[in-house]
Amino acid sequence: MAKLTLATCQFHLYKDPKRNLAAMLRQIEQAKAGGAHLVHFSETCVSGYLGSELESDRESDWEGVAAAMTQIIAAARRHRVWVVVGCNHKLSGRHKPHNSLYVINSKGELVDRYDKRFCTGDDARTGDLLHYSPGEKFVTFEVRGVRCGLLICHDFRYPELFREYKKRGVELLLASFHNAGMDKEAHERYVVYVQATMQAAAASNFFAVSANNGTRRHAWGSFVANAEGIIIDKAPLHRPAVLLNTIDTREKLYDASSAWRNRCMRGVFNSGTLVKDPRSKDRRSL
Repeated sequence: MAKLTLATCQFHLYKDPKRNLAAMLRQIEQAKAGGAHLVHFSETCVSGYLGSELESDRESDWEGVAAAMTQIIAAARRHRVWVVVGCNHKLSGRHKPHNSLYVINSKGELVDRYDKRFCTGDDARTGDLLHYSPGEKFVTFEVRGVRCGLLICHDFRYPELFREYKKRGVELLLASFHNAGMDKEAHERYVVYVQATMQAAAASNFFAVSANNGTRRHAWGSFVANAEGIIIDKAPLHRPAVLLNTIDTREKLYDASSAWRNRCMRGVFNSGTLVKDPRSKDRRSL
């Protein structure tokens, strides 16, 4: 049982790592000034997104990405904050890169990396799979005693991932998105689905959720939901923002499933005690 101050950040990202870095350094400094212990950035916010800011990996500025990451690591160490930052991760040979979240601790150490597991697309010629290699590992880490887990964008459509993180003791889920540049109609449909799904995941698993996004036209605003599934903070549309919120696992919130969730996760799909009664077994009579 512990607490931390979380900074959920959004800004307009570009394909130029230098421009992205400048915005991130400002927001890390702003987050620290607000008392943050953990700074959460959006998907591919260092490198730009393949298929969006970047048409293909041929446009990737890998030297610029490495230089930017070096400065972000230094900023984490200088300000003594944890930083979770989205970036493409180069692989060897002809393998497509991962879409990743780097975890940097307050000592300026790169301690882990989460790779997006469910890339969009039907095969290697469509969607994200045209550009990215999927990942395979869950990632958890602790900041001030709060256990955190990571997901990236399309991963949120798979409730099994949320449940697995619950099994691993996660109390704060950080989900980084890149849902920007949609037309207005698509945005209006999608924002409802994203918020509803993340709120339901928070409430059904009783963990807080930080969901952030970029600020391009028709992007939905970053938000934070508490363990009851209630949105407690939301960023304005299309403008840079740093949301500062306290995640306190000692806070008395209502958890409707607390009595039986663990049993359900073990495969027992009922509460209480089952009865042995012929009228219970007979399913074809009134």
